[in-house]
Amino acid sequence: MFNRELVKGSTSLLVLQLLNDRDMYGYELVKEMDKRSEHNFQVKEGTLYPALHKLEKQGYVTHYWHEQEKGPARKYYKVTEEGINMLKERTSEWHRYVQVMNKLIGKHES
Repeated sequence: MFNRELVKGSTSLLVLQLLNDRDMYGYELVKEMDKRSEHNFQVKEGTLYPALHKLEKQGYVTHYWHEQEKGPARKYYKVTEEGINMLKERTSEWHRYVQVMNKLIGKHES
């Protein structure tokens, strides 16, 4: 498990990346993050939904309802064109950040 502040600062980047792969509903996003991180990155729904709402308000994500055979309709989230552009910017920024942090803590990349 990682420090809460590290998780908080990278949640929107991860959400945009996952939604760029495919549309998902909230709980599915939580489970996918957990699975892809090999259980090292666990985001609670109380952290995820505010991040989703913020991304939606910014125009990076939109939603639609999908009816289920059993149970209530699910709210699926989908990344927008603006969101894809933001994902590219944030990913580039993330790589630069990691590179600088590695240099600062003594882990030089070749």
